[in-house]
Amino acid sequence: MFKDWPEHTALVKKAFAQMGKDHPKMLQAYGALEQAAAAEALDAKTRELIAIAVAITTRCESCISVHAAAAVKAGATEGEIAGALATAISLNAGAAYTYALRAFEAAESQR
Repeated sequence: MFKDWPEHTALVKKAFAQMGKDHPKMLQAYGALEQAAAAEALDAKTRELIAIAVAITTRCESCISVHAAAAVKAGATEGEIAGALATAISLNAGAAYTYALRAFEAAESQR
């Protein structure tokens, strides 16, 4: 096991709460973004599945921890989480492939 994820989630939430107390305007702005996302057509489970996929592409362990917990709470199944992660993995591979084309082009332009 990589981490004690429930403990990590609790630590992240505690630190986030403290940062919110120390910097309330920052927390209000962040909260406004979250409220705007929630006001759109996606349900909570779908938003959390997307958040987990984005979290692995950005390599944010705290995001993974918090959004995995929220996805499970929203009713996401293991299969749904796996599907979201597979999509993110596929997209990362695709992005690497398209950037490889740029690297070939950059190398070719130097010949």
